[in-house]
Amino acid sequence: MEETKRSTEVCLTFPPKVISPGLATILVEKDKDEQLMTYSGPRLHCQMAGILLSPMLFSDRHSLVNISEDSVSVLGTVGALGFVFFLFLSGVKMDLSLTLKSGKKAICIGLLTVVVPLIFCMTTIKNLHPEGNEFSNKSFFLAVTYSGTSFPVIHSLLSELKILNSELGRLGLSAALIGDIVTLVLTVFSLWVKTGIEKGIEEALMDVGLALLFIVIVVFVLRPVMKWMVKRTPEAGQIKDMCFFIVVLAFMMSPRFTKLFRVYFLFGPFILGLAVPDGPPLGSALVEKLDPIISGLFLPIFATTCGLRFDPSYFKDSTKFAYHQAIGAVVTLLIKFVVSLLVPLLCKMPTRDSFALAFIMISKGIVEMGSYSIMNDSRVISEDIFTHMTIVIILVASIVPILVKKLYDPSRKYLCFQKRTIMNSKLNQELRLISCVHVPSNVSSIINLFNASCLIRDSSIALDVLHLVKLSGRATPLFIAHHKQKKTQPNKSYSENVVLAFEQFERDNREAVSVNVFTAVSPPNLMYEDICNLAMDRLTSFIILPFHRRWYIDGSIESEDQTIRSLNFDILERAPCSIGILVEGRRNLKGSNVRDPLASNNSSSYNIAVIFMGGQDDREALALAKRISQDKNVSLTVIHFKAANSLGPILTENDRMLDDAMLSDIKQSKCLTYIEKQVKDGPETSNYLRSIVEDYQLIIVGRRYKRENPQTSGLQEWCEFQEIGIIGDLLSSADFIGKYSLLIVQQQQQRTT
Repeated sequence: MEETKRSTEVCLTFPPKVISPGLATILVEKDKDEQLMTYSGPRLHCQMAGILLSPMLFSDRHSLVNISEDSVSVLGTVGALGFVFFLFLSGVKMDLSLTLKSGKKAICIGLLTVVVPLIFCMTTIKNLHPEGNEFSNKSFFLAVTYSGTSFPVIHSLLSELKILNSELGRLGLSAALIGDIVTLVLTVFSLWVKTGIEKGIEEALMDVGLALLFIVIVVFVLRPVMKWMVKRTPEAGQIKDMCFFIVVLAFMMSPRFTKLFRVYFLFGPFILGLAVPDGPPLGSALVEKLDPIISGLFLPIFATTCGLRFDPSYFKDSTKFAYHQAIGAVVTLLIKFVVSLLVPLLCKMPTRDSFALAFIMISKGIVEMGSYSIMNDSRVISEDIFTHMTIVIILVASIVPILVKKLYDPSRKYLCFQKRTIMNSKLNQELRLISCVHVPSNVSSIINLFNASCLIRDSSIALDVLHLVKLSGRATPLFIAHHKQKKTQPNKSYSENVVLAFEQFERDNREAVSVNVFTAVSPPNLMYEDICNLAMDRLTSFIILPFHRRWYIDGSIESEDQTIRSLNFDILERAPCSIGILVEGRRNLKGSNVRDPLASNNSSSYNIAVIFMGGQDDREALALAKRISQDKNVSLTVIHFKAANSLGPILTENDRMLDDAMLSDIKQSKCLTYIEKQVKDGPETSNYLRSIVEDYQLIIVGRRYKRENPQTSGLQEWCEFQEIGIIGDLLSSADFIGKYSLLIVQQQQQRTT
């Protein structure tokens, strides 16, 4: 019976040539530091699948795991290769320079949530198991693994919950980075002390010196070489394939190279990854080309093999030392939670947010599971300790995401009871706007839009420009306020051209507009957090978003980005103020000789039209038009479509009164043109618009989402883009050939829940 159990165990472990005892020891913590962008989702599922295939349900000859040792060797090699690649990519994504920018709160949380639980853990284990030296019996090292913080696991948890860009998410990431560095330092320290106790102080000092020499070579030789590769790459270009393969070759050689310096060979790939310049072009190229196959194939295999090692039968024969270690691990987890909770509370953080942060800081995942699995393979820990730790990791990894999601909802702060609309802002007060930029063409479109409004001093605008950049090749999102970095402008700015263009625009419109430029480097599905947070902080009344599609003059599509469309939908649902989606005017087929319809031309006036049918969005559109048409060079026309019959939905009494109040001012004004048009249905509205659109450079319409009336009946089923409404979709369709630009307006949505 014992032989049968041992043969099953052999089938579930890596072959000896793949993992060595020394490697496993450090891979444990090192691994913890690195697992970026993978965790509870598919990784936890793979671990659970491995557990279900383990002897827990099917043992001995009835086990579903029935493969030869040769097959196991291949599986172990593939999993180990994936893990080494993962360490390298984790290093590529990490940016240690952020530790210098972390606030006091993050530093305190990151430091105390490792050191304080470690002290309690060592005290508990020493009282329960006083025999032996803490370093010789691995108690100190194991205590570090219990109290340590894993940046990759926390990063993946925050990404999974879509709170990476939130205030809590940024604090958690900063604290995790600090905690991970502290964990790594303590781990290396414990190994060096153990070496000194077992082999003498001279050997320990030699290990320290060689390790430092290896780091110096990587930092001052290899990193400059990779920076040179980046400098030779054209701006916004891709890294050369030769440079890419050289870096991959250096990664493949790094495990062997580190042995010369008495450094555990898994440190080599990770340290080399840290030396790679993060972000584009090199860091992003490595991540984009290697991460899909590593995260999609190799890591699931590695996670499954980790689960395969679990055998609950070892609970029965657990040693006293294993029980003491399990108690120490649980005590450490509880103390870590308490410390993570108390520090934010002392910093006046809301109670629910403090609890959410505490759960985030104790999260466990694939990093810890892989660490204990490899230590089990290399006999650093026994099977009973591994079994206890597996249970703890699975429970924490399963419960924490649910509790964090229940406690923390970043959209709560967008529930704004204050009206932040153009209608509620006075004409003689500064209007605060945010304009989003994705691609260079958005810059000229936004500047031309404001030039068309002929900015004046009596109605000034505070414009915040937010350049949105896809997060690629790095783990941590960035938010840069360029007006605070003028004295320390980086050599290579994400938004250099955007900053220069809007600085010139501000100089050209001195005292009429003030501009601040920001850059948000974020995952595309979380960019709405940056936009909404900026709108809340800056008390913004109106956000301008670029439409996701651009056309040539003949109606053919010039470019399209569904990611931008998804972002626009997110903003429309969550924004704490009014929103406008700018559909650019159509361009010449080669984009060269046709002038933008909104481009500045001092010799002629700008013709702006507002399509009005009633409702809050149309009133907001009319308020915006009145705001930007105060200059004599702007000619504003209000086209009021009224139903020719009484059929269809009736406006509420409040809406009717507000509409009449706004239109009465328009009808009495001699500076504006008011046109009232009776129409029977949507086709008649469409025909009339087709006949007059070429007379205008800018047309402003309300979104009027899910509001169909007789004036638009019959058009809803032909609406392709719900985010710009029925009329906006109609005017942007191929049936309307013109060079005009569209601005679709949605008034702030009042939410109470």
